[in-house]
Amino acid sequence: MTTNKLKALELFAGIGGFRLGLANANIQTVWANDINELCCKVYESNFGKDSIILGDINEISILDIPNHDILTAGFPCQPFSPAGKKLGVRDRVRGTLFERIIEILDQKQPQYFFLENVKRLLTMENGYHFRLILNALSELDYFIEWRLINPLSFGIPQNRDRIFIFGTKLNSTDITPNTLEKLSVFLTKKDNILLPNIEVPLVKYMLPIMTMKSKNENWGIAYKNQMFTQNVSLLPEIKPRKRLQDILQDESMVNIQFDFTADTLERIKQSKPVNRYCNGVEILYNQDGGARLGYTIFGTNGIASTLTASTSRHYERYQVGDKFRRLTNIEYARLMGFPDDWCQVVRIYDQYALFGNAIVPDCVEWVCKRIGQTNFELSKSGWQQLTLAV
Repeated sequence: MTTNKLKALELFAGIGGFRLGLANANIQTVWANDINELCCKVYESNFGKDSIILGDINEISILDIPNHDILTAGFPCQPFSPAGKKLGVRDRVRGTLFERIIEILDQKQPQYFFLENVKRLLTMENGYHFRLILNALSELDYFIEWRLINPLSFGIPQNRDRIFIFGTKLNSTDITPNTLEKLSVFLTKKDNILLPNIEVPLVKYMLPIMTMKSKNENWGIAYKNQMFTQNVSLLPEIKPRKRLQDILQDESMVNIQFDFTADTLERIKQSKPVNRYCNGVEILYNQDGGARLGYTIFGTNGIASTLTASTSRHYERYQVGDKFRRLTNIEYARLMGFPDDWCQVVRIYDQYALFGNAIVPDCVEWVCKRIGQTNFELSKSGWQQLTLAV
């Protein structure tokens, strides 16, 4: 299937990570919205005047939102009410921003949706919040698939696990393994999905979403209030792996404002050498000698830990050659897969948080280029029994 005729909607758009990835997959974004003025300023600087609507999505009439083929959203992670069993799914998500996504999907009926959130969503309240989201989406007759994806697979040296959720409109009373082969956007030929028999309907192996007791694994599917989940291997390398040092600016181009050499040398006197890697991140010194406790100094031979919007994280020190400095705003852009000048219309101070809250465009592009393609095949030999703990 070609995607160049698809039209997309971008909710909670931020600085346009979804749109940039969609554009690279030849999908046109026809409408976008965010409540943050700085985000909108950056968005318009890259996509043109009036390319985004500034405002609260709850105060924008759905009638004013154009029809579209794919709804995208890096929606805020809000807690849902764990109220009693008498409440329906819609009641339990009421008052959250996620409810607005459900309302727009329900009224606009796009063929696809593509959502992104933090890894923690899978495990919050023992997975309750994620299952509630799945249940609400599955009531809208979408075949839903999710997978944890890390930009490390795309040659971006940042450890940033994110949960991606993709939905395809499906009006069917039954789904088969062949349905999974046709609709999956996350599985690759290297993935091994364990089914006892690939000739029977998938529903035989699916369980009611809201009564599941087992953990939400890093991959799974859902349809009509039923789900199936399995742990799969990390996504294979789509692009060659890189280290943090591979994306650093040339030191001759780094402004002195980023340098903390003198101060850091003094702090090292009260720190303990660590010289080891934690989740791929090189730790050189720490105030208490631990991996991430106290005052930490990082190296560049590994990868970067997850970028966030937290101001304190923006001042973390790295040893680069014989100097100690923080990462520049341009290096933050590169660690998120954006062009160097993407946020140049706002202060350097603000750019860190904007990048820390963004979505990596390369991840979006990869998924969207797989829409409508046959991306994997279930193995017809070596079936293994999958045990579901319920």
